[in-house]
Amino acid sequence: MAEVIVSLSVRELTDQDLRWCSWSGTGLHLEQVARELVRARRGEVDYLAVCPPSGIPVAIGGIDYQVRPGAGTLWQLAVHPALRSCGIGTLLIQAAERRILARNLRRAELSVEENNPRARALYERLGYVGYGREPDSWDVEGPDGIVRRYETTCTVMRKSLS
Repeated sequence: MAEVIVSLSVRELTDQDLRWCSWSGTGLHLEQVARELVRARRGEVDYLAVCPPSGIPVAIGGIDYQVRPGAGTLWQLAVHPALRSCGIGTLLIQAAERRILARNLRRAELSVEENNPRARALYERLGYVGYGREPDSWDVEGPDGIVRRYETTCTVMRKSLS
């Protein structure tokens, strides 16, 4: 087995990147990400991409500054399935936390589905602590192309930043 070390960088996600991000979700999801990029241009959110030297995103995620006063809320965090458990999610979250601090905010928050213990374990390892539960829902596109409403319960987590 050979070991390959690849340098990764974090930058703003662009509209041109979306064609490379089908691994992150359906066309409906990518349409939502495109709408969030409009909000990013207005400064309401940051939307980040983690990229190898090719410049093609292998992880993406957003920070919304309008969800909870005094906090940056991380959402739509995704790492290419073939590259999970390689530290890329940690890199993405740490970059997001630096963006939050750069806006003079001292708290990061996120929600994680209660049926996603793997993601919750990552967030806990990075210092996030659950403090509540809330219902959440969003539209999902099935393999048949039909859009349905997905409903779930999430644990709300936060971390103080310094």
